[in-house]
Amino acid sequence: MDKPLHIALLGAGTVGSAVAEILLNQADTLTRKAGVPLRLKMVAVRDMAKPRPFLAGHPVRLTDRPQEALEDPDIDIVVELMGGYQPAFDIIRGALEQGKSVVTANKEVLAKEGFALRQLAASRGLDLFYEASAGGGIPIIRPLRECLVGNRIDQVMGIINGTTNYMLTRMSQHGEEYEKALADAQEKGYAEADPTSDVEGHDAAYKLAILASLAFEAPVPVDAIYREGITKVTADDIRYGRELGYTLKLLAIAKNVNGEIEARVHPTFIPHRHPLASVSDAFNAIFIHGEPVGELMFYGRGAGGGPTASAVIADLVAVARRRITGSAGEPPVPSEFPVIKEMGKTVSRFYVSLKVIDRPGVLAAIADCFGKQNVSIESMIQKGREQDPVDLVFVTHEVVEANMQAALEAIRQLNVVHEIANVIRVEGDA
Repeated sequence: MDKPLHIALLGAGTVGSAVAEILLNQADTLTRKAGVPLRLKMVAVRDMAKPRPFLAGHPVRLTDRPQEALEDPDIDIVVELMGGYQPAFDIIRGALEQGKSVVTANKEVLAKEGFALRQLAASRGLDLFYEASAGGGIPIIRPLRECLVGNRIDQVMGIINGTTNYMLTRMSQHGEEYEKALADAQEKGYAEADPTSDVEGHDAAYKLAILASLAFEAPVPVDAIYREGITKVTADDIRYGRELGYTLKLLAIAKNVNGEIEARVHPTFIPHRHPLASVSDAFNAIFIHGEPVGELMFYGRGAGGGPTASAVIADLVAVARRRITGSAGEPPVPSEFPVIKEMGKTVSRFYVSLKVIDRPGVLAAIADCFGKQNVSIESMIQKGREQDPVDLVFVTHEVVEANMQAALEAIRQLNVVHEIANVIRVEGDA
C-alpha cells in the first residue's frame, strides 16, 4: 500500500515523545517493516507553550484538544498515552466508535474497561492493542493473545512493579528498612513523591486484571483483586524468610483452580530456587504455567520511556500489517465466564511473625489456636531469649484463608502475645 496510515498521538510525555521520535526519525525503516507508511499527523499535549524539539522540521499538527483525533476523518490509528481514566476512556471508546483502531498503554482504563472495549473493537472489526499496558517493554500481551492460544493457562504470577521490586531488593541485599528503601527509590526516580500506587499494590492490581483477563478469557475486575502492599514489610521479615529458605517479592498472582479464578496482589515468600526469586532491582518478570507448554518466564524492564515506546511501536506496526492484509479485528469475546473466587476461600501457606512473652506455655497456647482452625505448622524459629518480647516465627502448611484469619484473631487475644508483627503468604516449597 502506498497510501499512508495517519496516526494521532495523544500525550507527549516521556513515552509519547519517544514514540514520536521513532515515528519521525525511522519512517523508512518502519514503512519497510509495516508494509505501509506510518505518518504522524497530529500530537495532542496539555501545554502548547512547552518546547517540543522532536517535532522541529516535521509537518505535524500540535493541539491541546485530544478530541480532534476523533473529529479528523483522515486519522486511521489513535495512540493514547495520556494516562489516567478520564478523558482517556471516552477517547478510546470514541475512536473505536468512529472506526479508528487504537494503541494504548493505559493500564487503568484497560483494567476497568478492557473487556468491554475488546467487545466493542470486535463488533467493529477494529484492533485494540495494548502491549505496553502490563509489562512495559516485556512482550507478554501478544504471547497471551496469539502464541499461547493452544494452551490452557492455569497460572500467571509475576513481579510487575519495578518500584517495589527495587525497594525489596534494597531491603534484602542491604538490610534497609522500608523508609530508607523508599527514599532510595525516590532518589533514583523509581518512585513518585506520592508512592501510594506502587507500594500499596494498585499499579500491580491494574496490570494483573489485564493479564488475568487475557489468560483466562474472562473479565477480572480490578475491584475483585485482593490487594496488599509492602508498607508493613520489615528487614526482620526478609531476614527470617531467608533463614527459612525464602525470598520476598510483591507478587501478582492469578490462578484458574477447578474453573474458579483467584486473583491477588500481596507480598509473597517464594523459594530461593524459584525463577522469580533472582529478579532484582527495577526489573519485572512474569511466570506462566500452561498445558501443554509447561512453565514460561518473560523478563525485562517493565517501565521507562524506551522500553514502553518499543512496545507501542510494535503494536503500531502490527495494526498496520493487519490493515493491509485485511485481518484486523478482535476475536469474538466469550459470553460465559468462570467464577471469581472469594479471598477467604483461597488456599495458601503462611509466614507468621509474632512478638511474645518468653515463658513456658506460650507455644502451647499458640499451637492450640492454630490447631482449632486446622492450621498445621511446617517450621518455626525463635529469636531472643529471656527478654520481653521475643520473636516467634512460623511457616504453615497449606490452609484455607478464612481458617488462617480465624486462628490469627484467636492468637491476637492471647495475653502472652504482644502483637502479630506480620503475616505474609508463601508460594511453593522451600
